[in-house]
Amino acid sequence: MTRWSTALKTAGVTDPRLRRAYDAQRRLVRRFAPHEYAAVRLLLPPELHPPAVAAVAYMHATDELIDTGAVDVRTTVLTSWDAETTAALDGSELPADETLLALRDTTLRHPYLAARVRAFLDGATVEAQWTGFATEADFQAYVDSYALPALMLTASLLAPDPDAGPDDPYVRGCRALIEGLQRTDFLADLAEDAEDGRIGIPEDELVRHGLKFEDLRSRSEAAVPALERLVHEQADLAEATLPEGRTLPALVAAEHRPFLDALIAVQELRLRAVRREGGKLIRRGANPAVLGGLGVLARQYRRARAARRRARWGLAGGSGRRKETVADQRR
Repeated sequence: MTRWSTALKTAGVTDPRLRRAYDAQRRLVRRFAPHEYAAVRLLLPPELHPPAVAAVAYMHATDELIDTGAVDVRTTVLTSWDAETTAALDGSELPADETLLALRDTTLRHPYLAARVRAFLDGATVEAQWTGFATEADFQAYVDSYALPALMLTASLLAPDPDAGPDDPYVRGCRALIEGLQRTDFLADLAEDAEDGRIGIPEDELVRHGLKFEDLRSRSEAAVPALERLVHEQADLAEATLPEGRTLPALVAAEHRPFLDALIAVQELRLRAVRREGGKLIRRGANPAVLGGLGVLARQYRRARAARRRARWGLAGGSGRRKETVADQRR
């Protein structure tokens, strides 16, 4: 793994204050999203480590602000955070908040990210006001307005065209992937979400299976068989998005493929865990086996390291021959 200080230097971050801000985001992401942090540090080129960490940290900070409390309180907090973010990105003064300082620096180095941040903040209103879904159409609107813009904060760093719109093949692949990821997350977190008073399964699907929200919140054993059927139907819908999501690695530069392959593989593992739990999700969450996730990272790290080695030595295609350097020619 590339040293963090080396990654900062490779990304051009040399100012001590900026380095401290990025350091703070690194500690934050490593704590709340250790698996994602490991994937970034092991699988992406070093110059992308600081911007990816800054983007994930900002997304997490926003989510933390609007994830709990009454809807009107969450909406008010988001309005204030939106104004702070806008001032940080557009103003001439450096923000005191280290998350915003790292985000500001990242958008200056990657200007297309400013529009991605704006789309994410606009969609965050949906998350702040979210209390559940009445229909599948409501879930799809949530994916379009919030989940996809959240993913694009980091996914655009890998995009062939970072400014591409919704009809671009890469963005369509991201949209398919995040739909599956979001649906799987809602299933995996069903018990916890029910305790918080809102779930990600559309209400009309509960009704169709003879279930009520209170059945899930009270963890009624009588609801387990119907929930088993519902979980497998929802898992089928999540799995149906995977084929288009699997097109993503072929669309990006070779050095970015291990990261996307790992993201897709972990999604597949989590989906299997959801299927395995089935109706028992009424009592507990679902997470893939730790060894399975570590195996994915190990395989993709070997690929990423081999790709960097080939690039370093100037291997062409699959020829297996190292290009001659000036030193070689002098021997």
